[in-house]
Amino acid sequence: MTSYALQATETDCLLVVDVQADFLPGGALAVPDGDAVIAPINALGRKFKHVVLTQDWHPAGHASFATSHQDKTPFETTTLPYGPQVLWPEHCIQGTPGAEVSPKLELPHAELIIRKGHRPGIDSYSAFREADRTTPTGLAGYLRERGFTRVFLCGLATDYCVGWSAIDAREAGFEAVVVEDACRAIDLDGSLERAWGDMAAAGVERAESGAIGGRDPL
Repeated sequence: MTSYALQATETDCLLVVDVQADFLPGGALAVPDGDAVIAPINALGRKFKHVVLTQDWHPAGHASFATSHQDKTPFETTTLPYGPQVLWPEHCIQGTPGAEVSPKLELPHAELIIRKGHRPGIDSYSAFREADRTTPTGLAGYLRERGFTRVFLCGLATDYCVGWSAIDAREAGFEAVVVEDACRAIDLDGSLERAWGDMAAAGVERAESGAIGGRDPL
């Protein structure tokens, strides 16, 4: 974990990943303690001038849903054309309350929402690339065109959408910092430990929100 203070600058972007109803307590795919990310994310939002949100946005009958596969149950793994795929409960279906970004987030200055997972046959954890690892979301190009060089990541879940996004940010040429206390994990069969290892290998940094300074509050 980063032990020195970090200062949010004009070339930094805060990426808030999938803080949506279905991933929060009571949701269809609730991340344990998921609502604990909201207060630190709101505090972070007051430090960053530039904020981007992501939103899981699946059509009904999406290939990543266990209900789309005969005799499969949630959290089993199957093989799709692009490789292994964890099967999930139905969640974040387009236009449903479960897909809505939490109204408790206080980020009125967010500049962009990236919707992902909207292709019926491809899941999407990363904010940068779909799970086939070739289909881009366009986020990397947006960040480059805006002149951003570093991405701070927070949200849900550490071991899936946050972790994959952080690794892809590094591969796209950005510095990446995961704000650990502003994330929570699913931790399915050791997935959290593996995710931290993969992130470290990719050069992703870890920090606590209290070590990050930034602009004056809104």
